[in-house]
Formats: sequence, C-alpha cells, structure tokens
Amino acid sequence: IGTKQWRYYDFGPKVVTPLICLPGTAGTADVYYKQIMCLSMKVGYRVISVDIPCVWNHQEWIQSFEKFLDAIDVHHIHLYGTSLGGFLAQLFAQHRPRRVKSLILSNTFLETRSFAAAMPWAPFVSWTPSFLLKRYVLTGIRDGPHEPFIADSVDFVVSQVETLSRDELASRLTLTVDSASVKPLLLSDSLITIMDTNDYSAIPQQLKDQLSERYPGARRAYLKTGGDFPFLSRPDEVNLHLQLHLRRVGLEAQPELVQSIPKDGTGGGPSKENDKEDRDDEQKDNGGNPESNSEESQPSPSAPESSESHGLDEQLLSNAEIHYIDQKDSIILKPSAMSMNQHSAAAGILLQSTWEFFIFSLLPLYVDSLYIYSNNAWKLRQLV
Repeated sequence: IGTKQWRYYDFGPKVVTPLICLPGTAGTADVYYKQIMCLSMKVGYRVISVDIPCVWNHQEWIQSFEKFLDAIDVHHIHLYGTSLGGFLAQLFAQHRPRRVKSLILSNTFLETRSFAAAMPWAPFVSWTPSFLLKRYVLTGIRDGPHEPFIADSVDFVVSQVETLSRDELASRLTLTVDSASVKPLLLSDSLITIMDTNDYSAIPQQLKDQLSERYPGARRAYLKTGGDFPFLSRPDEVNLHLQLHLRRVGLEAQPELVQSIPKDGTGGGPSKENDKEDRDDEQKDNGGNPESNSEESQPSPSAPESSESHGLDEQLLSNAEIHYIDQKDSIILKPSAMSMNQHSAAAGILLQSTWEFFIFSLLPLYVDSLYIYSNNAWKLRQLV
C-alpha cells in the first residue's frame, strides 16, 4: 500500500466491526493465532492480526495504518495492543478518534522517554547489524525458569524474532525510542480495558501505573500469571476478557456466519492471509491451563452480569477444539474433538472390513494361480 508492505491475517464475518491486534517489538501477526482460532472460528468475531510495517516515526505510522484500513475497506475498529502495539494503538486513537471505537491495552506504556534513556545508541539503530538488533530485542525477554505454558510462549516469540529482517527490527526499535507521548484521548475511559499480568513483564511497573492513572475509569483485568505474552500463555483468560470487553462496548458476534474450516486447513471459510504490496508501481517485483486465574478490579453491578461471565467461560472451554495438556500430562479431549475421533474410528473400521473382504475373496485365486505357475515351471524345466 503505497511504499509500505502489510502482512496480515483476516478471519471472521466481514459485516462485524473488526478487532485489530497489534503486536509488540518482538511479535508478528502470527502471535495472535489463538485469539483468531477462538474469537473468529468459534465465536463469530472478525479478528485482524497485522505486522507492524517499516515506518520510522509515529506520524508515518498513523498515516500508513489509516491507508491500510482504507485499503481493506474498514472504517471503525476496536484495537488490542500489547507493549509497543498498545502504544501505537493509543497514538492512532489520539489522532484518529472517529475510527477507534474501543481499546484493549496490555503490558504497555504512555511515553518512550525511559526506553530512549536506556538505549544511548538509538541514533545509530538504522545502521546496526541484524544480529545485534536481534540480541538486543531478545535481552528484553526474561530468561530463566518458567512454567511450561510460559516457556512455550517465549519459545514461539523467539522463533518469530528470527523471521524479522534488519529493517523491521530497526523500525520497531526506532518507534520505541523516538520521542513521543500519548496525549489525553477523546475516547471515554469506559471504552478502555487495561489487561496486565501480575507476575512480571518487560514493561516496568512504573509505566504500567502511569497508564492506569491516565485512564482511571477504565476496566481492569489482571492475570495472575502469563509473563510478557499472556495471549499465548493464557489464551483462555485473555479470550474471555476480550469477549467481555467487546460485549460491554456493544459489539455482538455473528456465530451463524462462521463457515467451517477444512481439516487440511486450506481454503474454505472466511480465513485468508494477505500480503499487500506496493501498488503504485505495477512494474516492480512482488518483491493451556483451563482454570481461570484472572481478576477484574470492578465488581459486577448485578448477578446477571456475573452469571454471563461464567457462561462465557464455560462456552470458551466447551467450544474449544484444541487438545490441551494440563499439569498432570493428561490429555483433555473436547466434545468436538471426541466426535471427530468417533467419525475417524468408524471410517477406519469400514476401511479395515473392506480390506479384509478383498483379502479373503482373492486369496484362493492367488493360491491357485501360484500352484499353476509353479507346476508349469516344473514341467518346463523337465522339458528343457
């Protein structure tokens, strides 16, 4: 789009106002696949996960993101941003308030001054070799003993960092240290949810507290554990809070419009991966723990809302078609997975019966043919 390349995933009914997920410095569009699998493929929301393109200042980010939304024919959006993605989401909501309907902010910040102070070589980031940029990004991810589900999330994000080019890494680090701060938003605090983890994250607690003070009327959703990437390590809880937020701001899902996805994962349904490239010059080359550990700071005003939360939690767990392994290494098969296994078993039995029928029917003919062939071969040897 223009001179910027956008890589994104777009799943869910197109008639629903989308939830756009923005990753942090170390993330890509792939890190939100668990939100796509739950909210889009099962619940019926439209979820768009994007890669942050190579932009070199915050004004360029706002203009490029707006052109991206125009290109995919989306006007109003809900934004879910983590770390750098949350900061960029706030900047876009500040400068384009008519387009942003609500915000979900996770482990993010309001200003970049502290990051710039910790990175004195920031003016030379665009000339820094790729391996040094990757090393710097990875040092921001806590290295040490983790719970298994957090360790898996860290491994996945580290693998995504390896796929980023030098320009992409340099661009994101530049956005992190470039002098900027979020001014007061026109968006009401009631349309903002702040979702943080209580164990640890790369964002200092002081910056998290500063964010909470800026939006005193925002809904708080705290996860007891989850690390830097709760959307990967605690997907059930994150998806539950995302659903509660979207319902609270008046966005309803369309589960009846969700199309089935083929077993091979290709084709069918509303899912697709898109690569938007430079279109101005057509001559260029196209170059799981099921227990809930989360808390909300604002209590339910009435019993029905509380029961709705429990209903959503049960719905998330009952609709999940993934196999989760709990702490005792016992495999929990969801009802949909069990039904698929039953169909597979029935097909296997039918195939086995058919195979046995052919074997026992053709075996006598094979024995007779073998006897005739050996007898004729013996007579031929005698004749010779």
